[in-house]
Amino acid sequence: MSQFPMPAGVPRSQAAVLTVGNFDGVHRGHVSILRRLKELSKQTALPAVVVTFDPPPLAILAPERVPPRLTTVKQKVALLRAQGVDEVIVWPASRELLSLTAEQFFEQIVCDHLKCRGIVEGPNFCFGRARGGNVEVLRRLGTAASIPVIIADPSETGGAMISSSQIRSSLSAGEIAQARELLGRPYAIEGTVVTGAQRGRLLGFPTANLSHVETLIPPAGVYAARTTIQGAAWPVALNIGPNPTFGEDQLKLEAHVIGYSGDLYGQNVSLELLGQLRGVRKFSGVEELRDQLTRDIAACTELFRSEG
Repeated sequence: MSQFPMPAGVPRSQAAVLTVGNFDGVHRGHVSILRRLKELSKQTALPAVVVTFDPPPLAILAPERVPPRLTTVKQKVALLRAQGVDEVIVWPASRELLSLTAEQFFEQIVCDHLKCRGIVEGPNFCFGRARGGNVEVLRRLGTAASIPVIIADPSETGGAMISSSQIRSSLSAGEIAQARELLGRPYAIEGTVVTGAQRGRLLGFPTANLSHVETLIPPAGVYAARTTIQGAAWPVALNIGPNPTFGEDQLKLEAHVIGYSGDLYGQNVSLELLGQLRGVRKFSGVEELRDQLTRDIAACTELFRSEG
């Protein structure tokens, strides 16, 4: 019998093939692992199950070192499910869980609780207390338990393995196209629309002000983006940062949904970044700002159309 108690809300799985990890961003490297998992699922006629953690283990072990997330839990689960896996288990991370040795984690969590009959991981997979287990330890434990262990080949670009850290670096540097290449899709920002200063409406360019954004925010600038409202795609001009023309220094995310006139207040909106148009600058006055916004909107619309 397992010594580790099953957390509330985590079902005891039927026999399955697994992959375990943080999967922040669900990038191209993760997709490669999921592809191998689905192949193993087909071969064994067992469900393909992804196990991820919330909060991330580092948030418990060293919260001062936790990097900004690329995906919320909701986004991550949706992206994982979109890859065609059968189940996504979000396991609550705790000090008790993280205190298990690699051997204890494998025996009590992977084998006993999750009834693993096959496991797929990436080449840099680590598990157990102080990251004491690596892929070689996993292979040894799998052999002893008669559980197949598959280590997916790394997904690389430019000779470097794709990683969530690499994507964070690209986004933090404003390299939106590079982040998109590594992710395999546009980076998305989600937030709730709240009431702003209404200045955009007075300028003729009403904006949806996003709050409660839980993921990494790229550098200040004006971005072309895309959003979906009631099943229809719309181009978006997104301003991230202060508004120096009006003497405002605080960080804001102001999205002008081009051509849309509905009410978005209180709604959760997701914006896919298509590219950065320019940096933030101070204009001489309202007319110069309005002229620049007109050019920004034209550029956003053109980029949106080029995306098909």
